[in-house]
Amino acid sequence: MSPEELKLLRKELSCTAKELALTLGIEPKEFAAWEAGELFPTKRYVNELEALRKKGPAAVQRVAKGKAAAGKAGMARLADPKLWELLRKLAEHPALFDQVSKLAETYADPAAPK
Repeated sequence: MSPEELKLLRKELSCTAKELALTLGIEPKEFAAWEAGELFPTKRYVNELEALRKKGPAAVQRVAKGKAAAGKAGMARLADPKLWELLRKLAEHPALFDQVSKLAETYADPAAPK
């Protein structure tokens, strides 16, 4: 998929490069490199992009703007793909789990009785 095709697809889906990167589960800088012609998407991503084209704009994850972008909390955090990426990393890497556990000790448990 060429840089021009990627830009056209973003226009068709009415989304930003950041939103499309989020939907694909990649870093925005990687998508930017695709659009600049510095890198090219693999067949897997080309297939995912074509599937998004067929599904339309509703299939794209939107980036919150304004106050909502300041930070998700509570149940809204569950929809954040970064949370699930973090959980996968915590489950896979014991050293990371230990470091995060120590850091978490300094935060109040929201489920603890007050």
